Amino acid sequence: MPTRVAIAGATGYAGGELARLVLRHPEARLVAAVARSHQGEPLRAAQPHLHTAPDSLVVSREVGDAEVVFTALPAGEAAKQAGVWLGEGRTVIDIGSDFRLRDPALYERWYGYAHPAPELLKEAVYGLTELTRDRVRRARLIANPGCYPTAALLALAPALKARLVTEDLIVDAKSGVSGAGHTVDEAFLYGSIDESVRPYGVPKHRHTPEIAQEAALLLGAQPRLTFTPHLVPMTRGLIATCYAPLRSGKTAKDVAETYAREYSEEPFVRVVGTYPATKATLGSNWCLVHAIVDESTSRLVVFAVLDNLVKGAAGSALQNFNARFGYPETMGLEALPLWP
Repeated sequence: MPTRVAIAGATGYAGGELARLVLRHPEARLVAAVARSHQGEPLRAAQPHLHTAPDSLVVSREVGDAEVVFTALPAGEAAKQAGVWLGEGRTVIDIGSDFRLRDPALYERWYGYAHPAPELLKEAVYGLTELTRDRVRRARLIANPGCYPTAALLALAPALKARLVTEDLIVDAKSGVSGAGHTVDEAFLYGSIDESVRPYGVPKHRHTPEIAQEAALLLGAQPRLTFTPHLVPMTRGLIATCYAPLRSGKTAKDVAETYAREYSEEPFVRVVGTYPATKATLGSNWCLVHAIVDESTSRLVVFAVLDNLVKGAAGSALQNFNARFGYPETMGLEALPLWP
């Protein structure tokens, strides 16, 4: 029997994208679409691109008999409910930000309020599948990484693990407006974002401590991280350009061999030989990585591109679902069509 799945936050961008993927997954059955808005309406009415959603799948407040609850909720909301779902024997995969940081004091510092369920932070497994799949396979509570950290960490992980670079890291990233969710704000109006690029959230973007936390585990030391995100005038897509000084004696050959070896068996990370473009990942779970060395400065420069709603959110969550329940990681994610 397929694994029964509920999506809390099914009417948002990430929730709708996840529903698209779950509906095509041969071993998952979407039994509940949970949201505060569109109560009683068919999910297909709230998310018109979900052509295969049955009329009987209506938006509700309950997760029903789901074995797995995916949460795509605003910060702080999943943590208020996760303990109940876990107590009922369900697995929780949080696409939001509630369980990414392990230290509740760090969470309070960056989010501005005390964590609603600090006792769950130690149990939560950070779900960047390529780096933590062994732990994901045993987890009850999976913290899906953010879109910016996914790109930054996949870009830098091989160099950090092999200690090719120093602790001084710069991540310059740009994302489409869908990364902000259904935010109603003048900054996201068409007239504000069209033909314009702007930085935001510097130096207090909430993905900063997440990138630093995971980079520290890979590097074995606390990094000196500068993270600068930008909003670009497109709907979806993300590029992270990452910089780090090479350690003495490390070469471009070391970099090329390390990246090729690290990702040779990964189903969704491809090392490419040229500058990657965001459109090459549109609608897919791919992350394309290109690493070069600036010989004049002895600096590693790595580019990573992905679709912020798929590999940066819903696709990564489904990849974690596959790993957790013993399905092939590519199931339901291979050969994804372009949007919609």
